[in-house]
Amino acid sequence: MKRSARITINTQALQHNLMQAKQAAPHCKILAVIKANAYGHGMLSVAECLHDVDGYAVSCLPEAITLRDHQQQHPILVLQGHQHVKDLMTASRLKLRLVIHDEAQLPFLDQLGGYKVQLAIKLDTGMHRLGIDPQYAIALYKRLTNHANVEPDIWLMTHLSCADDLGSQFTSQQLQCFQQHTESINTSRSIANSAGILGWKKSHADWIRPGIMLYGSSPFNDPQHHRDHYHLKAVMTFTAPIISIYHLQQGDPIGYGASYHCPTEMRVAAVACGYADGYPRHAKTGTPVAINGVKTHLLGRVSMDMIVINLQHISAQVGDLVELWGEQIRVDDVAEAAETISYELLCNAGNHCDRV
Repeated sequence: MKRSARITINTQALQHNLMQAKQAAPHCKILAVIKANAYGHGMLSVAECLHDVDGYAVSCLPEAITLRDHQQQHPILVLQGHQHVKDLMTASRLKLRLVIHDEAQLPFLDQLGGYKVQLAIKLDTGMHRLGIDPQYAIALYKRLTNHANVEPDIWLMTHLSCADDLGSQFTSQQLQCFQQHTESINTSRSIANSAGILGWKKSHADWIRPGIMLYGSSPFNDPQHHRDHYHLKAVMTFTAPIISIYHLQQGDPIGYGASYHCPTEMRVAAVACGYADGYPRHAKTGTPVAINGVKTHLLGRVSMDMIVINLQHISAQVGDLVELWGEQIRVDDVAEAAETISYELLCNAGNHCDRV
């Protein structure tokens, strides 16, 4: 079943953004983060496009299995690690690297039999979401390097919780904590997410993990540090057609709740896209869109299958495509208008619409 709204993926822009990551951290290996269906962009096609990275990072084992089933032989880091012995067996067979982030995962290693598994130890340096207490880093590393069922090349990693705020001191505290508790361990490290790559050089370490920047969105919460500031290009363009054009009089309401009233006589258009297609339900009047190369904006509430846009002084006709975000309209700007983040918008649209 095909709906009218659709997304177009620009693979050249994807490769361009990868080059920006390489230029920002030229001495690091790259784990391209393609979890959550590559942030809605299509995991398999993105992996194929980014074939020259050093590895991939995914959230869970099924994502990694899908990559292996489609002949992807790159190193793969599974960020949520294992939950059962069978997960360890699968990881060993498919040569996947699992993240150890909780002591509850350790007993399963003893039940692995003749298998060996690749691991990365995740330390909780302050995010308090997943991770081992850093004070146990040395002891756990030694324990695992001596384990018969563990490959000797064990990585160390952590995750930055406030790197999107360039004025925050917390990232420096996290980096100091990580360094303090791991400096005596000689192994590969991974710290930097997209914000770390672009804003915190001390986080680069051995492996960087670019995610949102690959897809052309800025990782920072400061509107001045938008994608163009970092020479990133939009990968996803979200479009939908105009299905009706009509005129309204001054004072006429638009949409559910009559939340918007025309301040003057207006020409408007109904566009075949709504929250059922992944467009944000809470986008406000004034949220930008573009039609035929001209920027305009949303009027009234977002419906399940439609939005209404201002067509005053714009040449357009039924069937013309409206860009909801992409090359002309930054997804970050739409996210700000909807009081959310670009990650959510890309995932929602990408997993609801046909992809070209």
